[in-house]
Amino acid sequence: MSSHHPLVIGNWKMNPATSAEAKALFLAVRKKVKRDAPVSVVVAPPFPFIPDLSRLSPGGRLPLAAQDVFYEDAGAYTGEVSGSMLASLGVSYVIIGHSERRALGETDAQVNKKILACLRRKLTAVVCIGERERDLRGDFFSVVEGQLRALCTGLSARQLAAVVIAYEPIWAIGTGKTATPEDVKEMQLFITSVLVKLYDRALGKRMRIIYGGSVKPDNAAALHEAGGMQGFLVGGASLKADDFGAIITSVIS
Repeated sequence: MSSHHPLVIGNWKMNPATSAEAKALFLAVRKKVKRDAPVSVVVAPPFPFIPDLSRLSPGGRLPLAAQDVFYEDAGAYTGEVSGSMLASLGVSYVIIGHSERRALGETDAQVNKKILACLRRKLTAVVCIGERERDLRGDFFSVVEGQLRALCTGLSARQLAAVVIAYEPIWAIGTGKTATPEDVKEMQLFITSVLVKLYDRALGKRMRIIYGGSVKPDNAAALHEAGGMQGFLVGGASLKADDFGAIITSVIS
């Protein structure tokens, strides 16, 4: 398994409404994170709030993630944000390929290009994969394998080792449904087996794989202990500092 500390990322999505609310939430979350705790905690706010929150995190005490990135470094790309821009603001992580972005048309090929853009700027790519639905035949495994193969295209083992894979079954995002710890463990083993097949056993063991999908304080401990993942990508529960703090505590053994 990976030797990294567990990783817990709060994806705020398009919340909260104002910079003042974002700063208040960030400070509340920061109080929940003990400096010496064996866990890495990251917050992913909307783009406009990143500069203000970066100033509230001297020395990167509470690292920031962006919710997306464009794959070119500069040019005539109205509305896009480059990796160099994010790096200049103190961003350390970037969420790529979230199902909500894929639903808007983002392709596996674009996800791969965004990973390469992050690697160029030494940003940690958190790449989301996951099936839309489960079937009794197990066809959903081929969906996940296809996403894995696509994101790995052109990446060396060393490059991929710098990436975080976030397994988020789409049917469990914002639906109130949650994969069972057994479901999560099964997928952790499957993802690792695919990576071993594509690269080698050493890479499979050291990859960081986290889970996302209706993670809450009341299910986080069971998902972490039995699911075999190295942390969580948290959506709605990350907007409440107490709930997010409880999830952070759940991964500390």
